[in-house]
Amino acid sequence: MDKKARIKQWIANDLERMQALNAAADLGLPDWCLAAGFVRNLVWDKVHGYSQATVLNDVDLIYFDTADTAESRDRALEQQLADVMNIPWSVKNQARMHQRNGDAHYKSTSDAMSYWVEVETAVGAAMDNAGDIILVSPFGFDALFDLTVTINAKRPKPSDFHDRMARKRWLDIWPRLVVNAG
Repeated sequence: MDKKARIKQWIANDLERMQALNAAADLGLPDWCLAAGFVRNLVWDKVHGYSQATVLNDVDLIYFDTADTAESRDRALEQQLADVMNIPWSVKNQARMHQRNGDAHYKSTSDAMSYWVEVETAVGAAMDNAGDIILVSPFGFDALFDLTVTINAKRPKPSDFHDRMARKRWLDIWPRLVVNAG
């Protein structure tokens, strides 16, 4: 079974992740996915041989909609999701996030992800209208299975990478990870 198929199967077998995907899909947002730790952590758990998935400490719903980039919309969507499923949601329209990050305009959700601090974090899952899981990753999926944490060459400040490494405590949770700080 290839890596994408394994990831899809792992997500499909995770009740909480499937509930989150269904809740997000019900919003009908354009170019959306549940990203970052939603997929990354599950893969690292499985590759580490953990019998249980680590807790979803936040669920990042990202989407791309140039028609309404108001941050208040994201807060309203977070509340709507929280009413359906009590997990810590974080909703961000990637059509405005280039401003916060000092980047050129993003063209899509995947393009925005290609600027994230770590390569392995730039991965997401969505559902199509038929209920099939779709995976999104501008860098592919190999690095997740290689147990690496790799600084993104598009992020010129290594301090951001090192700060996130310390704050997220990934090496404590997944001790087999290898840091590629460039």
